[in-house]
Amino acid sequence: MLAIFKNGLVNPPKELHSPASIQLASDRFKTCEETLKEFLSANPNNGFSLGFVDKAILAYAPPTSQPRLFCGVDDVYCTFLGNLNNLCNLNKQYGLSKGGNEAMFVIEAYRTLRDRSPIPAHQVLKELDGAFGFVIYDHKYGIVFAALGADKSVNLFWGVAADGSVMISDNVALVKASCRKSFAPFPPGIMFI
Repeated sequence: MLAIFKNGLVNPPKELHSPASIQLASDRFKTCEETLKEFLSANPNNGFSLGFVDKAILAYAPPTSQPRLFCGVDDVYCTFLGNLNNLCNLNKQYGLSKGGNEAMFVIEAYRTLRDRSPIPAHQVLKELDGAFGFVIYDHKYGIVFAALGADKSVNLFWGVAADGSVMISDNVALVKASCRKSFAPFPPGIMFI
């Protein structure tokens, strides 16, 4: 999984910017486009990407070791890693079909937060039981919503590329190649970035 959000779409915390990356200016590092090409070439038979003008790029390849899903509904796109142990109960609670998967559920939970905001975002995350991480991009509203479960069995990394783009991936090598030292493990919890 690879998500690239162009400079200006999201505002990462200033702590994610490493001064060491600026000092290493003589070293060559990959552009976001080169990183995307590397991701797709590593998954030539089943990888794909979606580009959203000059705002975002989402790249996905079906699972190799850990479960992973991709879903899009009404201009909201989600890449979900891991699984939810209580998905059936959550689908019932939100009035969703029994056949819905984790990516479809988190899109619906996000849309509920966005449109009705009856409960705080951290309350929704508290209801999720399992090993998971996800990135949602709402193209219509230009919102990025990401979360990582606290059990640390799913890993996400994020960083700031030289052009100011924010990258999120489960592959640390991809993030490192573009972000040098301006990267870190994604923190557990929920975040609108």
